[in-house]
Amino acid sequence: MPSPSLGAVYIHPVKSLAACARDESVVEPWGLDGDRRWMLIDVDGRVVTQRQQPRLAQLSAKALPGGGVALSEPGGTPLDVEVPGAGPTVVAELFRSKVEVVEGGAAAHDWFSARLGTEVRLVHLDEPSYRRPVDPEFGRPGETVSFADGFPLLLTSRASLDALNSLIGEGDHAHEGPLPMNRFRPNVVVDGAEPWDEDGWRRISVGEVVFRVAKPCGRCVVTTTDQRTAERGKEPLRTLARHRRSGKDLLFGQNLVPEGTGVIRVGDPVRVLG
Repeated sequence: MPSPSLGAVYIHPVKSLAACARDESVVEPWGLDGDRRWMLIDVDGRVVTQRQQPRLAQLSAKALPGGGVALSEPGGTPLDVEVPGAGPTVVAELFRSKVEVVEGGAAAHDWFSARLGTEVRLVHLDEPSYRRPVDPEFGRPGETVSFADGFPLLLTSRASLDALNSLIGEGDHAHEGPLPMNRFRPNVVVDGAEPWDEDGWRRISVGEVVFRVAKPCGRCVVTTTDQRTAERGKEPLRTLARHRRSGKDLLFGQNLVPEGTGVIRVGDPVRVLG
């Protein structure tokens, strides 16, 4: 059996848009460089994700030098959005937290609103070093997170996905499988581990960067959304409910908090430290 290694790295420059693969990425205290520094909010200031708008899966945002994003969709008109200058902040509601954000500008608001058929605004996290603390139940003083659901990074395992797909294949919605990894929207994917090994990890290193494994990731309806067509099915939630339930949570993947900074690269060894 090969030793575990980093098989893939992904960032999501705008929360809930299509993932962007990377050969390497800088690890910052609040997540990977360029990951989820932008998101959409509705007219009431609440976050808009694929939970409400599965169509977001078909929209793309690539990171631009300086922190801006290049928005695009198949066959549509692209738009480049620069990081907004210093200005007044507005308060956005991201699940249970309220975060001060900076609006991305009328052109960006209009671009997304036209494609979603409802009024939304694109906003930017200008100060990730202090705007949004990690959940204090699992975080430590001073730890912060971008616009990710709750933690700086999400780790998944290729072997665990293979095991999950085998379970899906035995169920009454086998026709929906096998599912690709993009359903789970990870930042880092581990190759070479045994299925579900990550359940027992408490501290790991990827290359030279050390991470604390904060808690398992409870999954939501986004995982049932085909990231190419934006259509929804029953899997993997039906199978996770049967085989990977912990209380109300259906588990797949592990949430990470960096203990340091540095660069991680595809092919780096993944070592279990505790």
